[in-house]
Amino acid sequence: MNKFSLLILCAGFGRRMLELTRNIPKPLLKVNNKTLLSNTINFFSDIGCNEFFINTHYLHNKIKTYVNNNFENYPLNIIYEPSILGTGGAVKNIFNYTKSKNICVVNSDIFWQTNNKLEIIRFLKDYNDVKHCKILLSKQNNFFGLKKKDGDFNLKNENVSNWVEENDVIFYSGLQIVSKTIFDKTPKIFPMNEIWNKLIIDKNLSGSLMQSNIMHIGDKNAYDQF
Repeated sequence: MNKFSLLILCAGFGRRMLELTRNIPKPLLKVNNKTLLSNTINFFSDIGCNEFFINTHYLHNKIKTYVNNNFENYPLNIIYEPSILGTGGAVKNIFNYTKSKNICVVNSDIFWQTNNKLEIIRFLKDYNDVKHCKILLSKQNNFFGLKKKDGDFNLKNENVSNWVEENDVIFYSGLQIVSKTIFDKTPKIFPMNEIWNKLIIDKNLSGSLMQSNIMHIGDKNAYDQF
């Protein structure tokens, strides 16, 4: 398996979880007796990740303590954001801490399962060759947990465009490979979808569609389903 670097996005406030995240950051909520964070770290460690980053902000000391107590021997770096940088700003900031030109980025609220492994390994095969950004997508029938009526993207011949009403409903899986080059001339604080929109205009956002089921623990209702 190819080696790769991974950023787990853990700085958010988890407001869609309502009272569940009043005193616990969302990455430390348990699903099937595993925290979302440990599920992600162990899943990606098993398939070749050799450099982890976790960005933190909300209840950051609880994440730091949990990681120090449970993952002492892992190649794991916690990057605290005193002011939250947004998803795009967080990814851009990580390139100050790694020599890697590309990085894999994952949302912290996906519960990864054994049946996802082969597909994720295939998705990461061209990790070093991604020149802009490559995102992993999921059809509505394979997507469980938090989802909506409208899709996120359309996919044709590995080229990603914005979803329109007549398209199949396709959601972002929470996983992407990002090149350092796409952050030239970007501000310090910004959401990742601003980058995606620019890449779509230039036909530089690529993607692939997963076939296995994916679990998005994105709000309290989705959490209660599991």
